[in-house]
Amino acid sequence: MPKVVVTRRVPAEAIELLKQSCDVQLWDSDDPIPRGTLLEWVAGCDGLYCLLTEKINDELLDAAGPQLKVVSTMSVGYDHVDVEACTKRGVAIGFTPDVLTKTTAELAVALLMATARRIPESVDAVKDGEWKTWKPMWLTGQDLHDSTVGIVGLGRIGAAVAKMLSGFDCKLIYSDPYPNKELADSLGIEYVSFEELLERSDFVSTHTPLFPETHHLFNTDAFRRMKKSAIFINTSRGPIVNHDDLYDALVNGEILAAGLDVTEPEPLPSDHKLLSLKNCVVLPHIASASVATRRKMAIMAAENVLGGLNSTPMPNRVKA
Repeated sequence: MPKVVVTRRVPAEAIELLKQSCDVQLWDSDDPIPRGTLLEWVAGCDGLYCLLTEKINDELLDAAGPQLKVVSTMSVGYDHVDVEACTKRGVAIGFTPDVLTKTTAELAVALLMATARRIPESVDAVKDGEWKTWKPMWLTGQDLHDSTVGIVGLGRIGAAVAKMLSGFDCKLIYSDPYPNKELADSLGIEYVSFEELLERSDFVSTHTPLFPETHHLFNTDAFRRMKKSAIFINTSRGPIVNHDDLYDALVNGEILAAGLDVTEPEPLPSDHKLLSLKNCVVLPHIASASVATRRKMAIMAAENVLGGLNSTPMPNRVKA
């Protein structure tokens, strides 16, 4: 049977599916497989089932050897996979699009609301005994209704966020290098330039992929264009934001607050300066973390492995 290396403990249904026709070598831990161990294990393997934490580059592909046919990542993003290096070696790449769209959008909206209404601060106030009596202006937050929400990137997740927010009586605007008028019209969302979006929005929620041109898209200049009362939300990719610039913007009052589900690096060190701020809510990259979605992702990644090994159409293949 073909040998498949799985780099993390994933839902059992995916492993059982692979074991029906593959010899599975599983790193049975919730922690990432050490790089040295991974380089040893991939030698002579036919398939690799990985996560975002594994860098798939020339070093790993050389260690695997010519027998490797498929790399399948249990993620929508594949920034960690060198597509060109895989293509040169004839290695197919699988990923898990669409399955987590609504779940991620729900988290983006939840993070926006939690940040706007200062939910983490409020929970801490109860636990720490700070709550003594009702106070008229204590822990007051920002309303979502009657606000303007700017969505950066109207892809699957950005569109899902827009649809979910449509019931909150807020104005929706978006920016995207490739405007989609038909989709925008169906969602009742207005296209504007990135600069205009920053200047008009009370909330800015980014859903753009990580490309060279979006690296540190949100920097000092971007934050200074935003309203001082604006709230910034990032559930896309950590490197889209310059975290030093974000910290300065929050401390200096250039924006009001921020909510992050993704950071650079990940995990964010517990002593990172952003974590010292009450007006910055940071989550541990849990946007797709529902039981049903993670199970679907795991099975999809396994099906991609099997498709790549059997030379049958891979359900979700990255186009080189």
